[in-house]
Parts: sequence; structure tokens; C-alpha cells
Amino acid sequence: MPVLFEAEATRLDGLTADRPVIHFRHEGRAQTLDCDIVAGCDGFHGVCRAAIPAGALTIYDREFPYGWLGILSESPPLTEMTYANHDRGFALASRRSPHVSRLYVQCSLDDDVANWPDARLWDELHVRLGDPGKNELKEGRIVQRGITPCRSFVSAPMRYGRMLLAGDACHIVPPTGAKGLNLAVADVRVLSRALIGFFKSGDAAGLESYSDTCLRRIWKVVRYSTYMTTLLHRPPDQTPFDREIQLAELNYVLGSRAAQTVIAENYVGLPMEDE
Repeated sequence: MPVLFEAEATRLDGLTADRPVIHFRHEGRAQTLDCDIVAGCDGFHGVCRAAIPAGALTIYDREFPYGWLGILSESPPLTEMTYANHDRGFALASRRSPHVSRLYVQCSLDDDVANWPDARLWDELHVRLGDPGKNELKEGRIVQRGITPCRSFVSAPMRYGRMLLAGDACHIVPPTGAKGLNLAVADVRVLSRALIGFFKSGDAAGLESYSDTCLRRIWKVVRYSTYMTTLLHRPPDQTPFDREIQLAELNYVLGSRAAQTVIAENYVGLPMEDE
């Protein structure tokens, strides 16, 4: 079977039949592909989830009241990946390479990157990351910037007939827990084993349990990502009471080996069910 690049899926038919059909365009020509199984790995805005009747899906959705202004900078990153909860909002210093940094600051959802010239952005990063003397965080040429909303989204079940969804096609987590890609890979691991069993021996048990198996892990990750997001961000309607509770939680984590272990276990990645 040849691999076709730049092939755009346009719609799906017969998902509850034995041979579903993918309609797609390639090199300007409409074509079809008959399938045994369709793996819906086409992202949040793809056609796969949209092909499932609305009555067959339950949607769980939460939009947080802030976003991330992220930049890619040609500058060496901090020695350690750093999360910050500051009075002026969240900040994160991560790395892409020894010479490229990925940096974020919390901003409002309706903000515009035009409101953040380089000087203002670097000043804010220094303040929120605890580097007012501008000695540790190195500045560099900003080569990319954009604002990303923080959102949790889950659609269930992850199977409809002969189609199985994976990754962003059926779930999105806020980036605070760094779990989006990990969760998608976990889906594919479960799916690949189910497909191997089905095509090798005709055993459909893995396909039938696929959605339940994945969703157990997904909801644990949604819980963790939500916890990290609410722990580290300052919502616009945060009351003085809420702020003190947030600071108390941070102080508890700082002094509790048990709390640190819980965060580390989830951050590194939970074990698979068959491990």
C-alpha cells in the first residue's frame, strides 16, 4: 500500500459497516479508500470525530479564563525547567535545545501579541521567574510568538463502529502538565495492540475494550493537568481567600515528600495497565 502525502480527508462513510470508506483529495483529484478499520488520528479539527452522530458522543469541555503567550527565543535556556506562580500570573521557562528556549507567560484570552513588544515580554519574564536583576534568564532574538488558550476537552466513547479515535481527535488537556503528546502516544500503544490481535487472530476484544482502557488513563491525566493549571495560574476572578488557599497548597507541596511524589509520578507518566 503506497503512502500518500498531502492527502486531505474530506468525509467518511459506512463507519458501522464492515468496510468503511474514506473520501479524500490528492493532487487535485477526489479519491476513495475502502478500509477494514479507520484510525481517527486527524486532530481536534479533523473530519473523524465530526463523522460520529452527535447523539453517539458525550462531550466534556472546560475552557480556562486565560491563555499562554508563548515565544521561541534564540537564547540558552535556564538550567532547570521552571514553573512560576507569581502575583502577576503564571510563567514557564522550558527548552527546545541547548541554544533555543521556549518561554510562556499567562495572559488574558482576548490579548493580542501586538500588546507584547520584546522589551515588555522580557521584563515580565524576568519578574515572574524571579530574576529581577536579569542575571539568569538570557534574552535572545524572538523567532516565534503566539497566544494559546488553556482548555480541557474529552469526547467519549473513542470508538464508533469500525473507527477508533486517538490523540487530539478526542481529547485535549491544558499544556501545564505537559501531557498532550504522552497521552496520544498511550492511545496509539493501546490501539496498535488491539489491531495486532484483530488482524493476526480475528480477536476483537482489544478493539471492544479500547475506549474504556484509554479513557481510564485520559481522565487521570485530565485530573492532573487541571490540578497543575489551577495550582499555578491566577484566574481573573480569584478572591483573596482563593489566593491564600493556592499559596497554602504550593507551600504544602514544597514541604511534603508525599505531594512531590504524586506530582512527579504524574509528570513522568503513569504506568500502562498491562505493565
